[in-house]
Amino acid sequence: MRARTDKKDDSRKKRRGPPRRKQCQFCSDKTAVIDYKNPAMIKRMVTERGKIVPRRISGNCSKHQRVVALAIKRARHLALMPYSSSGATN
Repeated sequence: MRARTDKKDDSRKKRRGPPRRKQCQFCSDKTAVIDYKNPAMIKRMVTERGKIVPRRISGNCSKHQRVVALAIKRARHLALMPYSSSGATN
């Protein structure tokens, strides 16, 4: 067997320790208001399949994650947002 001579893997530094915590975008930007009447803003908190993105992925704090979930549910109830993705199933 031949030894690999690639230095690409060695040149990248591997990060040690836990990954950096994402900061809540609503805590950092005090002017951002979570509102069910603004589906463009809360659409970023929903996956393409229509599921609400969890805290560990979105980086929201627990207080704002609860408000986001409530706004998404209200927008779905008023038909401002779909409950699920539209498209053909495979």
